[in-house]
Amino acid sequence: MAETLPQTIPHAAALAARRWGDAPALVENGEAWSFNQLWGQCRAAASALLLRGVREGDRVAIWAPNSREWVVAAIGLMICGATLIPLNTRFKGHEAGDILRRTRSRLLFTVDSFLGHDYRALLAGEDLPDLAEIVLLDTGFADFVATGHGADDPAVDAAFDALHPDIVSDMIFTSGTTGLPKGVMMTYGRVIPQIAMWIANTGLARGERYLIVNPFFHSFGFKVGWVACLITGAVMYPMAQFDVGQVIRHIEKDRITFFPGPPTIFQTLLAEREKHPFDSSSLRGGTSGSTSVPAVLIDRIRNELGMKDLTTAYGMSEYTVITSCVPGDPAEIIANTVGCALPGNEVIIAGPEGQELPRGQSGEIRVRGPAMMVGYLDDPVATAEAIDADGWLHTGDVGSMDEAGYIRITGRLKDMYISGGFNVYPAEVESLLSRHPALSMVAVIGVADERLGEVGKAFVVLRPDTEVNEQDIIGWSRDNMANYKVPRSVVFVDDLPRNAAGKVLKHELQG
Repeated sequence: MAETLPQTIPHAAALAARRWGDAPALVENGEAWSFNQLWGQCRAAASALLLRGVREGDRVAIWAPNSREWVVAAIGLMICGATLIPLNTRFKGHEAGDILRRTRSRLLFTVDSFLGHDYRALLAGEDLPDLAEIVLLDTGFADFVATGHGADDPAVDAAFDALHPDIVSDMIFTSGTTGLPKGVMMTYGRVIPQIAMWIANTGLARGERYLIVNPFFHSFGFKVGWVACLITGAVMYPMAQFDVGQVIRHIEKDRITFFPGPPTIFQTLLAEREKHPFDSSSLRGGTSGSTSVPAVLIDRIRNELGMKDLTTAYGMSEYTVITSCVPGDPAEIIANTVGCALPGNEVIIAGPEGQELPRGQSGEIRVRGPAMMVGYLDDPVATAEAIDADGWLHTGDVGSMDEAGYIRITGRLKDMYISGGFNVYPAEVESLLSRHPALSMVAVIGVADERLGEVGKAFVVLRPDTEVNEQDIIGWSRDNMANYKVPRSVVFVDDLPRNAAGKVLKHELQG
């Protein structure tokens, strides 16, 4: 596949239109778009953006659930040479505003409302001097596109011809232990070969029907989601959010063949199948990850849902796909490891001094290779901390490697926990909670949860002469941060345990 790989994501869309023309590319709400139609829509959107002066080096954000308009807006802005800034749909106003401000985004694509949230209203109090326009994908996108000169605009050809693999394609923001989200700068040349290797491992092929529930603001739904479909000729079926009934209808009616997702999605499907059997015979494969997957669940997904080619993989925003299992790996391997390094990736288990440890010993997982991020936006210090002088990316994850090169993740060096598949950084939650007027000090830890894997537990010290209860703080948190960050319990303490240097001793809070 390497010799036919497109240079950029817009090149992938253009090549797909030339190769597969009137074949279905995307299906939403029963309406199918061909690859030709999709490419024409993307070009028309690019024309409207070019008229607004969007060029290489600009940043354009999308804050919206999965939809065909999301894909068109993303490819349209990329044709112009701009960088995509995808925003988590669960963000609150000041979280999104901070990223829009730091990226100096010129334009924001969003929706009128989603899950009861009015995104424009959430941004009403934010100072966004660079943001010139907000476009609604669900109610105003057609009018926006109509302001351009259409798909045949010669300016679109000129912009497309200027694209190259070293353009910064996207910046996905990942939280960090400093409490401030960091923008991971990626280029097309680093991303597309990784997607191609993931495709080779999963066997995703032309004409397969790919149900994309994973959010487009995440690499799982974006890069190895709809971009993978463009490269292979698979058909995208985007879903705005997971709904088990709707997923089942898609599987039965649309004969879905490929369906990635976190383990909880498959557990939900299996539970529903026990109550109300449904036809899943079309399912062939998918990928899972983000948490440990019990071997019995892998067997059930393969045998009861029919997904014989289910695999697990390991990646991060800073390095899209690091390791992967392959179809046919035993259930125990898929359940207990995240596979071995993809071709071109060097992966080691490093000791405290950076030395490679013998097989079977635990240490930090480090990766080196051509798909590593450029760096963090405007943060050379954090970039230098993440990528050492020898070019190794320090993942912060702890694991071991067996004799066959398969990686088992056993813990995390970083002060982070995973809640429902989302990475949660206590430092960021603490920073957000510190805005509460009644709180003097805050410490957050992750604790085990049967359904979500881990959830947040906050230890708080109140300011003098203030009174709040646990539900007050949880309710305030729901209004001020994404729901996966909201602590599920709050403990009131007189002081936090600290060492002589004043650092909070979180291991004492763990009890």
